[in-house]
Amino acid sequence: MGLPDPVDLDDVLAPCAPRGIVLGLDRMRAALAEGGDPARHVPAVQVAGTNGKGSIATFLHAILQAAGLRAGVYRSPHLRSWRERIQLGDQWVEGETLRADLNRWRPIGERHGLTVFELFTAAAMDRFARSNLDLVVLEVGLGGRLDATTAHPDRRVVGFGPIGLDHREFLGDTLAAIAGEKAGVMAPGQVAISGPQSPQVAEVLEREASLRGARLRWVSPLPGEEAGGVPLGLPGTFQRGNAAVALGMARSLIEQGWPIPEEAMERGLGRARWPGRLERRAFQGREVLLDGAHNPPGAAALRRELDQRQPADPAMEGAAGRRWLLAIQRHKEGPALLDALLGANDRAAIVALADLPCWSVEALEEARPHLRGRLLAVADPASGLQWLRAEGPLPVVAGSLHLLGEIWPLLDPPDDQIGGRIGFLG
Repeated sequence: MGLPDPVDLDDVLAPCAPRGIVLGLDRMRAALAEGGDPARHVPAVQVAGTNGKGSIATFLHAILQAAGLRAGVYRSPHLRSWRERIQLGDQWVEGETLRADLNRWRPIGERHGLTVFELFTAAAMDRFARSNLDLVVLEVGLGGRLDATTAHPDRRVVGFGPIGLDHREFLGDTLAAIAGEKAGVMAPGQVAISGPQSPQVAEVLEREASLRGARLRWVSPLPGEEAGGVPLGLPGTFQRGNAAVALGMARSLIEQGWPIPEEAMERGLGRARWPGRLERRAFQGREVLLDGAHNPPGAAALRRELDQRQPADPAMEGAAGRRWLLAIQRHKEGPALLDALLGANDRAAIVALADLPCWSVEALEEARPHLRGRLLAVADPASGLQWLRAEGPLPVVAGSLHLLGEIWPLLDPPDDQIGGRIGFLG
């Protein structure tokens, strides 16, 4: 399932845009009530965390589809098109349908002061209700406790991806504070599933589950294929943990009476597809790897994956390092992200994103003087891709999902990809 065509919604979303990001549930709940409480017509499950949310949602949705259930997914952010945020079964929402839904909710959104994300979430819940779905998978946008998706009144199961430091300007300066905000999605009677977390995060999740009357269950990453584990449709060792959370969520749904056969779980995990996660593509015949890592924990996971397949050799002084094309938004921890990504001989081209404040080469070199001469400013993504074409290890595009969206139209068509299907190349 490829990405849908872009749809221009600027005129519809413009009235909400100046509000930026404002967390809270009161506005959302009031708007949904005025609009007829559409979320009450379709039960949901919810996925929270810092990294892996989109992958967990994708795995679980694939399992539900394989079981023959009519399932939808709500994701954020998108890569190329607003349509990516709303998936109805195996179809993207149509552009004209999306525009009509947003226009129907816009007067309600203006009366209640909704943000763009809140307006979109309300319209999505309405579309899910109108589409005769059995169940919806909701990916949290930011945080959890006060995220618009948490306004859904019937979230049967919640899953947690790895929780780390990100969005400190909204969620707090400490890991415990951030974990507390994300744990706030739990509610009385819910089942919560989490893979391994740091001790500090695990303590917060356990405490919040007890306080909120939720049942927290821990799952271990699935064994690798070499150890008899099931094949996964999304590449990367770290996906074994995300798949385990999705599987745990599916098993919790079975306990609640949902008809999900065992074979559907294995089939769904193998069928899962989602772009921008260790995805191999090509630019003018040169293979490149795309990954949405945009915070230090995600960057560290990407680096581990690369090193497992192509271990760095410190003795190879002067050897050609890996080339990176990176865009890092200014509110992200740019220097820490470079610390996690770049090997000893690696170089990176730094590009700014359209209409978004980003880290510059000068600012990054000031924070990390030892990188002077290894960072290159490029005017645009196309120039950065040209720079990646030099011989050497597999080049990588990362640092921002927005960057992946900008380069998508510049890549060779998927049918022309070297090696055939999308996957990881070490």
